[in-house]
Amino acid sequence: MSAGGSDQPPTSQGRKGDKGSVRTALAGLTTRGRSFLAAGVAAAVCAYVLGQPDLLRVGLLLAALPLICAAVVYRTRYRVAGSRRLSPARVPAGSEARVHLRMDNVSRLPTGLLMLQDRVPYVLGPRPRFVLDRVEAGGRREVSYRVRSDLRGRYPLGPLQLRLNDPFGMCELTRSFSTHDTLTVVPRVEPLPAVRLSGEAKGYGEGRQRSLALAGEDDVIPRGYRYGDDLRRVHWRLTARYGELMVRREEQPQRSRCTVLLDTRGLAYQGAGPDSAFEWAVSGAASVLVHMLERGFSVRLLTDTGNSVPGEGADGFAGANQESADAAGLMMDTLAVVDHSDGTSLSRAYDVLRGGNEGLLVAFLGDLDEEEAAVAAKMRQRSGGAVAFLLDGDRWVREPNGAPGPMNGQEERLRMLREAGWTAVSVPRGASLNELWRQADRDRAGVMTASAASYGEGRS
Repeated sequence: MSAGGSDQPPTSQGRKGDKGSVRTALAGLTTRGRSFLAAGVAAAVCAYVLGQPDLLRVGLLLAALPLICAAVVYRTRYRVAGSRRLSPARVPAGSEARVHLRMDNVSRLPTGLLMLQDRVPYVLGPRPRFVLDRVEAGGRREVSYRVRSDLRGRYPLGPLQLRLNDPFGMCELTRSFSTHDTLTVVPRVEPLPAVRLSGEAKGYGEGRQRSLALAGEDDVIPRGYRYGDDLRRVHWRLTARYGELMVRREEQPQRSRCTVLLDTRGLAYQGAGPDSAFEWAVSGAASVLVHMLERGFSVRLLTDTGNSVPGEGADGFAGANQESADAAGLMMDTLAVVDHSDGTSLSRAYDVLRGGNEGLLVAFLGDLDEEEAAVAAKMRQRSGGAVAFLLDGDRWVREPNGAPGPMNGQEERLRMLREAGWTAVSVPRGASLNELWRQADRDRAGVMTASAASYGEGRS
């Protein structure tokens, strides 16, 4: 990007343009410059009243010096180019990113003293300021600063401002670059253990679910031979019937599917800030998304509004034909800016899920009343396995130290989900998702063992 200071100075376009130029130049006077100007005017008035020509010359000198400096600084046009680089451009909440600034003098003349200032939101830290010595013709200077935020989001950086002043400190003008960059602060991701949750839809990397290898709509039935097809796929019986080479369909491994449901209803959570229940749920959803993508799953992020992060397919799943890093980046960018919704029900999410078997379902749910708990219970019918992390926002607000207290219907909601086939886990304040993930695996394994024992007793 090029500095605003490299633009051509304003041209005189009548009296209005002249007034604007004078106003801009005088607005750049510093406290020292205004003091000199006031002292010069006062000295000139006193000299006129007292009839002292020597004092008049001193007053004119004092008044002329800041005016001359303002005119020189206003007419200064450095040809300076600058660039900004973020390392990294996507950073977890609570971690630091470094911003690298580079200034190049693209003119044939050296610059004077340059003062740089970059605009950053207050949540990222103080506004960085740098003083650069004289930059030779064709030279460059590089500086850097660090930013950090405990709050996820997308934060603009810039534009970079170039502050020009004269050697006497009488005038200071600011000119801005035209572009800015964006720092994305994503939720914290907690590494999860590779447990084997029963009921997962299996795929390569985690199992061997098979699907037909379709190269197009015409592959629904055996099709004609195409150049490059393996001769071992030739279907000889159909070839004899149709009089041309026909190839048969083959099976190939298909990735398992996992849907991560994030409850964003504003009424389901209480409190705000990095330690709130909602932020824990967002961080938990991000951790599960990254974990399942690393295990080779095709993953979809779904919210209570029924919206999902779009993948390559029309079903909203990402990771099947995309690089896992790209899919994770897309979902993390979405979670970086997700906020409370105005919805009051999980019915929209249920409408999306009831379209068919969606594999493993992992849900992060806030406060549920009896009606919404019933809707959540029905979601289990459309999944191969279901794990729910249920947060009680009221307990998070009333019990900041995680002390045990009355459940206020939480146990009843857990019971409803478990009876519907969910592996439901209550989330106390400050809980580690790593431990809750292991607990969900143990609970599911215990239910399966008890079911197998009951089945064996019934047959005997």
